[in-house]
Amino acid sequence: MRPLFGRLFFGALASVLAGAVAVAAGPREIVGLAIVQDDGSLLIKGESIELFGIYLPDAGRQCSTRQRPVRCASRAVLALDFRVRGFVTCEPRARSAEGMTQAVCYVDRTGLSPGEDLGAYLIQRGWALALPNAPFEYHAMERIARANARGVWGTVVDSVSPP
Repeated sequence: MRPLFGRLFFGALASVLAGAVAVAAGPREIVGLAIVQDDGSLLIKGESIELFGIYLPDAGRQCSTRQRPVRCASRAVLALDFRVRGFVTCEPRARSAEGMTQAVCYVDRTGLSPGEDLGAYLIQRGWALALPNAPFEYHAMERIARANARGVWGTVVDSVSPP
């Protein structure tokens, strides 16, 4: 009885590890340390990658004094920069009109965890809008952020009054 249990246990363990390797290094994935650029794209291994399905509206610039040197950028870029620490895994989905890779990118991805979708992270906080080609979930998250007045939905915008 015990040898059968051992074979089942090690067989299950081997399939979990094989799945972890497959998730961690897909053939089309771009994996590496990411630098958040001022336009909200990610620079990974010398390639600029736009987050697929989102638009970063201009909500004004602010400066982040929690880091040195102080970084000034749009609020969406600062929120993205705050979340991107370490390795990022991107799954290419399309190319922009300018030829940039558009991808769904994740942080904290391991063989046992799918990680956190950076586009969803920005939409949930109200710093990004879902484009028409975005996944359905992005549109639902945008409606929730709007209903809760998060990010750009809660930001007071200067209005131009007639002279």
